[in-house]
Amino acid sequence: MATNKSNVTLTGLARRFVEDGLLDEAIAKEAFIQASENRVPLITYLVQNKLADSRGLAFAAAMEFGMSVLDLTAFLPEMLPEKIVDEKLVRKHNVLPLYRRGNRLFVAVSDPTNIKALDEIKFNTGLSTDAVLVDDAKLRETIDRYLDSHDTSMGNLDDADLEGVETEGGDHEEDRVVALTEVDDAPIVKYVNKMLLDAIRGGASDVHFEPYEKVFRVRYRTDGMLKEISRPSIKLAPKISARLKIMAQLDISERRVPQDGRIKMKLSKTKAIDFRVNTLPTLWGEKIVLRILDPSQAKMGIDALGYEEDQKQLYLDALKQPQGMILVTGPTGSGKTVSLYTGLNILNTAEINISTAEDPAEINLEGINQVNVNTKVGLGFAEALRAFLRQDPDVIMVGEIRDLETANIAIKAAQTGHMVLSTLHTNSAAETLTRMMNMGVPAFNIATSVSLIIAQRLGRRLCSCKEPLNVPRDILLEEGFTPEQIDTGFTLYRPKGCDKCNGGYKGRVGIYEVVKINDELANMIMEEASSIQIAKQAQANGFRNLRQSALRKVIEGVTSLEEANRVTKD
Repeated sequence: MATNKSNVTLTGLARRFVEDGLLDEAIAKEAFIQASENRVPLITYLVQNKLADSRGLAFAAAMEFGMSVLDLTAFLPEMLPEKIVDEKLVRKHNVLPLYRRGNRLFVAVSDPTNIKALDEIKFNTGLSTDAVLVDDAKLRETIDRYLDSHDTSMGNLDDADLEGVETEGGDHEEDRVVALTEVDDAPIVKYVNKMLLDAIRGGASDVHFEPYEKVFRVRYRTDGMLKEISRPSIKLAPKISARLKIMAQLDISERRVPQDGRIKMKLSKTKAIDFRVNTLPTLWGEKIVLRILDPSQAKMGIDALGYEEDQKQLYLDALKQPQGMILVTGPTGSGKTVSLYTGLNILNTAEINISTAEDPAEINLEGINQVNVNTKVGLGFAEALRAFLRQDPDVIMVGEIRDLETANIAIKAAQTGHMVLSTLHTNSAAETLTRMMNMGVPAFNIATSVSLIIAQRLGRRLCSCKEPLNVPRDILLEEGFTPEQIDTGFTLYRPKGCDKCNGGYKGRVGIYEVVKINDELANMIMEEASSIQIAKQAQANGFRNLRQSALRKVIEGVTSLEEANRVTKD
């Protein structure tokens, strides 16, 4: 039940912020209500929603509680204490361990009223916990750098680890573990292991082994961009290809047709990484591409994906519905699978039966019944869907809607009390609707079953080494910024480059167009309107398109205008 603003009496920090002129009283009351309902500290809510300056909030809180504000830039992340506070607690409460003296632990917080965080840390560490007040924006940035610098999941592996790595193929019932030290050609084994481990360390998503007439090269795709890493002798190409095929338990004697397989690299008793493997016969040998599958991406949480607050809420609201269809669209490599699995992870409870049909299943999650489609034996998406409907499902995920038969079964499922999630390869939300019409799906069925469409791209994040860029007003208007955005004022940044990033970028962020199918759009679908007409109506209803969302990321300093143009400009 929603709280009435008129019934809210501001006290403590909220009152202080209003008295200091940092917030309008009406905004403060609304923020107080929303922060309480979302169970987040008031200061965190204000900063995340850009309702107030984080520095001003810190000094106002310091005056209210008689504390001083510590400048976090004085602390190097790698010098902060390691493994004292669990990463989950650091993320959950937005806190950072600074230093320890005896049995006292000093913890950076941006909201001194967050007593629950201090109590939970005290309980988990057994140490007396003292709060140190800091700027919320700097705290979040330092937490990210702290967790990166203390990430031991891959970074502590060295060449000595190469001997102990084990692999197993993942696509055969007779999976067997192959100890790499037992293979005769030790230099090839070491080289392949090093290439794969370096790819994992460097955050690559794909590894390409490519033979040509006179050269053999290895490339990594990092943050969406391919980069050449190594050029081993062309004479080694057959041996490297054979080694990779052995690891994936593929037929090494078959070089005429493509093959698909899977590798699980066991780095230790607790660390394992999966690779999806595909071979392709080319003029000069077999090109082999490995996709690195990271199950942790689906568990990052929706807040880490880059959705704007209103877009995130639309997605969460759609997931709460008992039935309907959520479609995620975009090109290959745009993060559709992660978006879908983030939604499935939210729905994955003991009370809900979830089944997925994929080609192949990339992310393995306990509690979800995953099926790999296999057209060779007659198990396609349509056949899997029919089987799901006899398995008492609540939620169904279809890897991709490729044909009319699959589309019709998915729509019937969405109309008969099931939540259905799937993907399509289209460029925008509006084109998704017209694509389904062109496939032969009746407009009435689309209008009554599709509840939400998410079109997405992945753009590269600017590293903290970014530098300001001055752009004339007329150029900004030409790029698509509104006069209101320009008059409000913002700083554009460009990539600079340092030893911690790739050409000024580090990591990627999602750029989204999230469209809820309301009555107006449903009527247009029924009238078989064009994608251009549907797109105009969606914008009239307040749903931002991909370009507008990308420009928001530019205004926020998350990415550069150059990157926004690369990802979204026609």
